[in-house]
Amino acid sequence: MRFKSDKVAFGRHETFHLRFAWLSKGFAAFQKNPELFEDVDAATVTLGVGKNMVQAIRYWMRAAQLIDLVDNHPTALGEYIFDLNHGQDPFLEDQGTLWLLHWLLASNTEMATSIAWFFSKYHKTNFDQSELRAALSDYLQESVMSKRRPANATLKNDISVLARLYAKTQSAAVGEEALDSPLSELGLIVEYGKSAYKSAFEHHIDLPSEIVGFAVLELMSYRNLKIIPIEELIQSAENYASPGSIFRLNEASFMLKVEELARNYSKYFVLRETAGLRQLFLNEPMTSNDLLHSYYTKSQKQLGAAA
Repeated sequence: MRFKSDKVAFGRHETFHLRFAWLSKGFAAFQKNPELFEDVDAATVTLGVGKNMVQAIRYWMRAAQLIDLVDNHPTALGEYIFDLNHGQDPFLEDQGTLWLLHWLLASNTEMATSIAWFFSKYHKTNFDQSELRAALSDYLQESVMSKRRPANATLKNDISVLARLYAKTQSAAVGEEALDSPLSELGLIVEYGKSAYKSAFEHHIDLPSEIVGFAVLELMSYRNLKIIPIEELIQSAENYASPGSIFRLNEASFMLKVEELARNYSKYFVLRETAGLRQLFLNEPMTSNDLLHSYYTKSQKQLGAAA
């Protein structure tokens, strides 16, 4: 969640962006067999994909914080979302889950460094892939130790995968390569020409305030804070991942989300302004998982009422 010069990762996706069924299918198989990825040949049969895709599925599950990097077991959050019997959204049908996965990826500075850099550090609205490569290369020269910097080819692949991960395919191509990522549904990057893209800071009506709150609580917990300036939530400060930037919310839109959070969970969140400094207080202890549970409870009630 904090950018560090010696803890970075590039190119581990085997040049494959995330596909729709990979997390659901991969997590179910991994939950049954935690040794799944130790035998790549067997995993190709279980998952029904090639060897490189097996490695890519493993990478995306780890980058999305569904697999614990230390004990190589499903994380509690992964089980909470993807468990086939008790999970809240095992088949990625809830828009809030997509926003949650986006945060989990884009805040993972150590496993998804290029993605985290783009959303927290790169704020140009219109760009192409060559511009992104140049900007990322400049950042690495300044902020990442030389022995941890990737080769130019790896950098190129990371930028290409980033675009395919978040932008809907515009070409008429068919086949596996043309399959969109579930995160392309969020509209965070839009392709409008050959290698030309737009990533604007907007309102994002479909982004639940609870998912923003989840990100805020994760950041506050990581930094061991009970009070945080709103500006540090909107823009990256002290090299920490930034909820406002990661969700591509402009200042007014971010404030609307935080105000909704403070209104609906007034026991926990309090907004104050002192001497022109806007701050968010955590009035009583609340974990990010508590807020996530509240979101899914509400979402399922709304789904039941609609049915």
